[in-house]
Amino acid sequence: MNKLIFANLLHRPLRSLISVLAVAIEVVMILSIVAIFMGMLDDQKQRTNGIGADLVVRPSNASFVNGMGGAPMSAKMAEVFRHMPHVAAASPVFTNFSMGSSVEILYGIDYPSYDALKHFTWVAGGPFQGPNDVIVDDVFARTGQGHHVGEQIEILKHPFRICGIVESGKGARKLIPIETMGALTGSDGKASVIYLKSDNLANQGAIRQEIASTRGLQDYNVQTMDDLISLYTPSKFPGFDLALNVVITIAVVVGFLVIFQTMYTAVLERTREIGILKSMGASKPVIVGMLLRECMVLAIAGVLVGIASTYGVRELLSLNFPAFSFELTTVWMIRGALIAFAGALCGALYPAWMAARKDPIDALAYE
Repeated sequence: MNKLIFANLLHRPLRSLISVLAVAIEVVMILSIVAIFMGMLDDQKQRTNGIGADLVVRPSNASFVNGMGGAPMSAKMAEVFRHMPHVAAASPVFTNFSMGSSVEILYGIDYPSYDALKHFTWVAGGPFQGPNDVIVDDVFARTGQGHHVGEQIEILKHPFRICGIVESGKGARKLIPIETMGALTGSDGKASVIYLKSDNLANQGAIRQEIASTRGLQDYNVQTMDDLISLYTPSKFPGFDLALNVVITIAVVVGFLVIFQTMYTAVLERTREIGILKSMGASKPVIVGMLLRECMVLAIAGVLVGIASTYGVRELLSLNFPAFSFELTTVWMIRGALIAFAGALCGALYPAWMAARKDPIDALAYE
């Protein structure tokens, strides 16, 4: 029976190949959308954690997502926090979500206080020398044909000179002076968040209490960096689950229809063969099992091709877009495989049931 299964698949190589590719595309779609979203989240986690702050302060109605909350607070408030007990450093940061030549989050920083949170590790160049200077990380410096200190790049439709390149992991990939960010966006003197560095981690609670008891600051949201980073999960981002479910549904429908058509056509073409098997004593479960096993072979091959192709997509993206994060996880590879298997088996159920119901006499008389 196993020989018959493989013989039937090899007898129609083009149809089998199309079925394998359909399942592979299903797997690639699922794994790629997950890898892109999860890569973005984990990359944001790492870079936010690398800022070096212990606490983050923002207005109560501001979004925790960098670049999405605007600049609703005065940057001068950082001076208020600097005079509080146990605050070693306070740095205002203006985050801006840019959709220019690429989608990215830009940081406007006050260099001395931002560096005080955690010192930059310089690869080349140094701090800002003027209002139109930009600090970039080494990941951005490797993009395209490569970037170097002294090169001019465009940010927010404005020319900037790369004054320094730092190791990645300290906030955004591009950092400009906070005053320049305010001027370019029409929000002079504003900040999105204020990052705080405590003199001792044990004093974080005392700092929060001090802020809560200070007049005018009671409504501000104060979070530890651990609390903030814990929010970077798919369920906290509007549209993530919806987008994922839409892609999975489309992928499953594609796989289901192709497998259904393949197995349905195979049953019609093999009517006499099925009649012979039934006349030789093959029961309905044997016929159903044969067709489902054919489907499983196609699904296994499709899953393997799909996973290998997804790794190919990752390598292609890493070569052309070094700053792009694409995270493949074992959990989602297993999920993607199971979803593809389920869709393929559902597509084969009706053709298998139809084959099992065929009357052997009618099947043998079929031309």
